[in-house]
Amino acid sequence: MTELTDKRIVLGVTGGIAAYKCAELVRRLRDAGAQVRVVMTRNAERFVGATTFQALSGQPVFTDSFASDGDAMEHISLARWADLVIIAPASADFIGQLAQGLAGDFLSTLCIATAAPISVAPAMNQQMWQNAAVQANVASLRARGVAIFGPAAGDQACGETGSGRMLEPTQLVEAIAGQLAPPANLGGLRVVITAGPTREAIDPVRYLSNHSSGKMGYALAAAARACGADVTLISGPTALACPYGVRRVDVTTALEMRDAALEQATDAQIFIAAAAVADYRASEAAPEKIKKHGEELAVTLVRNPDILTEVSHGATRPFCVGFAAETHELELHAREKLAKKRLDMIAANWVGERGETEGSGFNSDENALHVFYAEGSTLLRRAPKTIIARELIQLIAEKYYEKHTS
Repeated sequence: MTELTDKRIVLGVTGGIAAYKCAELVRRLRDAGAQVRVVMTRNAERFVGATTFQALSGQPVFTDSFASDGDAMEHISLARWADLVIIAPASADFIGQLAQGLAGDFLSTLCIATAAPISVAPAMNQQMWQNAAVQANVASLRARGVAIFGPAAGDQACGETGSGRMLEPTQLVEAIAGQLAPPANLGGLRVVITAGPTREAIDPVRYLSNHSSGKMGYALAAAARACGADVTLISGPTALACPYGVRRVDVTTALEMRDAALEQATDAQIFIAAAAVADYRASEAAPEKIKKHGEELAVTLVRNPDILTEVSHGATRPFCVGFAAETHELELHAREKLAKKRLDMIAANWVGERGETEGSGFNSDENALHVFYAEGSTLLRRAPKTIIARELIQLIAEKYYEKHTS
């Protein structure tokens, strides 16, 4: 069972139908040994009564800017008490308040006042989740180190289907336990991570690329930084905000990423190649826009260099971790790459039709990885990429120190 003995958790419940799940969340957190205090917004009370949470937590419930016992400074003492603050469900409105640093009620004020880590479990209509303003607010929170748990995809109370469901209570308890677990110590180590796609020009307006969003690489950068590493993120074109405390080197093409990777890896202890680098580029990019001529257009492609192989075969070789996105025979292809590229580890995941059920497709907020290394493998079950990233960084740290202490 997940272990949270004596951990002090503040659960902030905002307005949304998923608030009913938080009754079970409180129970499961207490079953794991945690102490739980609940703070509710006024809109949350429209869905679940404070009495329910008081009975389940065994503690008074705070519902507005005034403490239940008349202590006007209770939000400060509760903020100091917490080992972690989790907002579940986190509505679009509250995510916006948190991103903007607003403090209009007890819960938002507590979030401003606490030094504890903050997590949010979004829950909203799928179209609301996709809204550009919501995504900008989420990106701002991620960049500041706020953990985003979910959302999951599936049927919604509004009758629509898509991303926006709050994670189940069991998933949230696992995520909380992972966030509160002692982080791997990467202090003093330099970690270089590649992320996102590359773009290979065909002419001034067209290019070859892929569906990579960069979310996995950015989550890994944030997780490595949280473990004390000095992190450099080499990023292809994405819409993501750079994680707090991480240096980012922006590139566009595979050749630019190669040059940056070889330069940055020279004094790195760990190199993680999470980018989806284009395998081919046009032999020559047209200097002007190609006009339509006939029914067919032939473009000659040439192979791009294998960046990870060059780094792993270099004179100053870091601990090398690769990624493999596969549509079939995942373990066979992953182990072939592990050996051929002389890697220390490779993290493989399904894409395509299988990716929707066993791993994830590109642009998903979730992932599942099967990590292979010489002496065995580890399965990281499907979870939000922020959680998968922390688990993978923990595993990388473990294997790195095993290698360097032996």
